[in-house]
Amino acid sequence: MRDDRTLDRQITPGDPIDRSDDTHSYDRPTSLRSAGAYAQLLTRGPARARIALATGVLCCLGLAAVAQVARGDGTPDAVPAAAPSALAERAEPDPASRDSERVPVAASASPTRAAADPDTTTPAPKQTTRKPVDPAPVAGLDKAQMKNAQAIVRTGREMEMPRRALVIAVATAMQESNLYNVASGVLPESRNHPHQGIGWDHDSVGLFQQRSSSGWGEVGQLMDPEFATRQFLAALAQVPGWQQMRLTDAAQAVQISAYPEHYAKHEGRATTVVGAILKAGQ
Repeated sequence: MRDDRTLDRQITPGDPIDRSDDTHSYDRPTSLRSAGAYAQLLTRGPARARIALATGVLCCLGLAAVAQVARGDGTPDAVPAAAPSALAERAEPDPASRDSERVPVAASASPTRAAADPDTTTPAPKQTTRKPVDPAPVAGLDKAQMKNAQAIVRTGREMEMPRRALVIAVATAMQESNLYNVASGVLPESRNHPHQGIGWDHDSVGLFQQRSSSGWGEVGQLMDPEFATRQFLAALAQVPGWQQMRLTDAAQAVQISAYPEHYAKHEGRATTVVGAILKAGQ
């Protein structure tokens, strides 16, 4: 086997590989002729020499090709090569991206402000409860009488009594006490409670002139307009067919008055008063 180190001695002086190549690298024909001389040597030299020479030939050819491209206007075209990592990323996508959940663009395109943002949150208007307005006195009543009529209507509504019962109760109080909370001159005890006048009809007290001796309640209780109204309406509800009776007959069935027809004259005014109170939202 020949020694590769004697390669230089085996090449004859006239061989093209021994010539000085002063030709410009962009001269393609001359470069090809030089490549032919290298090819002859590759067929004759040892294996390692052939590999080395082949590598040199490829480098020369690459330089010649680059120079040929740059010849157009004398200025090389700057065509940056993509980085190997970037090319790899385009060629082989990240396997993890196929397993991750895809989020629609619309879901994150326009982030919304937090609901608690004080710059965009409009405070809710305060809800206020409408207080009932005291209606102005009607049907010739003064303020004290109108207040007592309001107490009768309010209590009747709490008891879920119909409007007809409210009119009967107001008309009865108009006849019995002129819609004032009256104490009794016979019962000094009754004057210890708030009152608006003094009556002398036995031991009768309050708006409906109810008597404690007849079992309507204690004197102090009967001086309370609300309690007195409850007692009257509860008794009225026990009268059979009171809804179809004349007002004066229904009132008389509860009061057992010596003047049963006197309640009738108050029906018109009582209807007006009850209507005004209900309209005011009482």
